[in-house]
Amino acid sequence: MPIADHAAAAQKIAAFLKTLTTTGGLRLKYRITAGAGAGDPDGLEAREIYVEMAGPDAVLLTQRGGELLRALEHIAAKIVRLEAEEHDIVSFDANNFKALRARELKLAAETAAERVRGTSQPYSFAPMSSRERRMLHLAFRDYADLETESSGEGLRRFVVVYPKGAVRPKPSGVASSGLRPSRRM
Repeated sequence: MPIADHAAAAQKIAAFLKTLTTTGGLRLKYRITAGAGAGDPDGLEAREIYVEMAGPDAVLLTQRGGELLRALEHIAAKIVRLEAEEHDIVSFDANNFKALRARELKLAAETAAERVRGTSQPYSFAPMSSRERRMLHLAFRDYADLETESSGEGLRRFVVVYPKGAVRPKPSGVASSGLRPSRRM
């Protein structure tokens, strides 16, 4: 269920960030945009609350592939009581790290699309977070001749692009291990 009161949710996140920066001694400034103005211009995120962070310590948030940014998003989603499948409603960025990564993913999707069309062979991306996989799936939604699927397990989960209607390899050992089949989009 989407956030009913954007202003109240933004205030809760602001209180959390104030405590974090004050207690942690972090030199960060943040701007929270909630509601219609928080929307992703590229349509790759379904965000309703967007938190932009900057300052001398912002680089700490983007180290290790933005791991701390993702952790802050997770905590903020819990604070505003979002269900797991709704966590992409809250999005944090620092020094345009995620915005640049979204552009990279979009360009990678275009390159992969050309490659799959040219070779008629599947293309596998490197493992990535669930949010980035979702962004890739959304980047491919306008390619009527291509299909995407997530494959792998846990931290090794990745996106594969196929020509539409292509035969996909059956996951080995699915019946005996009880693993779920890959999700398609």
